[in-house]
Amino acid sequence: MTRLTVDINNKKSEKAVKAVLEALGLNYELEQHAETTKRPLNKAEQRVYKNLKNSFEQIKLHQEGKIELQNAKEALAEIEASLKD
Repeated sequence: MTRLTVDINNKKSEKAVKAVLEALGLNYELEQHAETTKRPLNKAEQRVYKNLKNSFEQIKLHQEGKIELQNAKEALAEIEASLKD
């Protein structure tokens, strides 16, 4: 058995796809998902996003051989030092 998942955002298209499935004699299930609305990030979320984005950029540069990253001991020492301040 094969399962096919299709996301449809248009009611007219949904009806057409259901009609084709029925014409082919195929079983199907419908799952309705509420659309999520995006909200602006608060300051804490913006800070986390900025930090993650920067980290991923550094990883990419490291993988390309353009920069050298700290080892774990150096990173932990830096974190400890920042906590003492």
